[in-house]
Amino acid sequence: MNYISTRGAGAGERHSFSDILLGGLAKDGGLYLPSSYPRVSAEELARWRTLPYADLAFEILSKFSDDIPAEDLRELTRRTYTAQTYCNVRDDEQAAQITPLKTLGVEDGAPLALLELSNGPTLAFKDMAMQLLGSLFEYTLAKHGETLNILGATSGDTGSAAEYAMRGKKGIRVFMLSPHKKMSAFQTAQMYSLQDPNIFNIAVEGVFDDCQDIVKAVSNDHAFKAAQKIGTVNSINWARVVAQVVYYFKGYFAATKSNDERVSFTVPSGNFGNVCAGHIARMMGLPIEKLVVATNENDVLDEFFRTGIYRVRKAAETYHTSSPSMDISKASNFERFVFDLLGRDPARVLQLFRDVEEKGGFDLAASGDFARVKEFGFVSGSSTHASRVETIRDVFQRYDTMIDTHTADGLKVAREHLQAGIPMIVLETAQPIKFGETIREALLREPERPAAFVGLEALPQRFDVLPADAERVKAFVAGVTA
Repeated sequence: MNYISTRGAGAGERHSFSDILLGGLAKDGGLYLPSSYPRVSAEELARWRTLPYADLAFEILSKFSDDIPAEDLRELTRRTYTAQTYCNVRDDEQAAQITPLKTLGVEDGAPLALLELSNGPTLAFKDMAMQLLGSLFEYTLAKHGETLNILGATSGDTGSAAEYAMRGKKGIRVFMLSPHKKMSAFQTAQMYSLQDPNIFNIAVEGVFDDCQDIVKAVSNDHAFKAAQKIGTVNSINWARVVAQVVYYFKGYFAATKSNDERVSFTVPSGNFGNVCAGHIARMMGLPIEKLVVATNENDVLDEFFRTGIYRVRKAAETYHTSSPSMDISKASNFERFVFDLLGRDPARVLQLFRDVEEKGGFDLAASGDFARVKEFGFVSGSSTHASRVETIRDVFQRYDTMIDTHTADGLKVAREHLQAGIPMIVLETAQPIKFGETIREALLREPERPAAFVGLEALPQRFDVLPADAERVKAFVAGVTA
């Protein structure tokens, strides 16, 4: 398996999975993708249908990481995907499934279900990939006797998932940027209460996109990146994306009885990483009918899939909403899909994303490229605070199920794209306790709180506040590592 940049740098060079594991951006600012997607045969789909999650993860990941010995990779997936790790919310029987499918009912002739992805250590779907990433990082660093300083950005859940996955890991420090005072109280406490000496929280005076821009600026400073051994865990990291491919297969198997059936997935989306994994699963041959992109008021992705216009928003135009993990106006992983949409033409991708930096976006509406969006199964929709509250209330009353605000965005949009006879699976993103204020508004009651998180917000918090300035962040990192 060889990896290439979406912008074409290093064409003719070979990059293995391990080569790109610890980094983020390619040297030209592009994102890594396989030179071609591996295809899954009918025989493999049939064999995989009954595998436990850890073994399914091994089968899928081994198609992308053939430079890791099979026995090592199998041991890593089995050590990562255990009932003990994913039992913060559910009982042992459900936890053993790792990602249980919860059927809600039939609406407009379509079975509607939630794929539960938030039963892990930080109660968010990010744990599904991040726990594996922590093990892969530690394995690779130990093998080569190296160290790594992870620089990441979070709008809410990535940060805590990364920190819980990396805390105490040998040879690893984590520097996590988050928008100051723009996460929920629970999300903030999850991150800032960690006292591990290898964890550093930096609250940036700005919005998430400022944090993300800083991470990209540091990644593009190749001298600093090399000197400080900077890596990333954001969704631009390929290993994180490919780890998320696994639960699309698991969800498909849970919702169907045979591999002749098709399903649709709805994905609450901000940075496009989660739904990009669905796109990859579809390209591998998983029978996916639709990939429904659900946004909140920050509807950059919805605008593109409706109109062909990709228009990033400035910080002042980015809304602070009740589904804050999606308060993103520049979707980092979107470039991977655009690369495929344009027939894998790196020169055109480079020009389009130069237009993003120089003009604030690009327009494919008039080209034949945008018409191809339907060939890839994508549709979209958006949600508002009022519709989130109504959806949370409706799902609780109708199905006795409490959902968080981001999952509510997903369900609201999923209902707009139902097809009779085709199961619609909504990817659940987080536990309701992480967004208690909106749950109280919708249901007039407290969200359920797992015992392990009682009193979390009262714990001492440790963090540093910095301006939205890449040079200040680099100075902070260099000071710690000196």
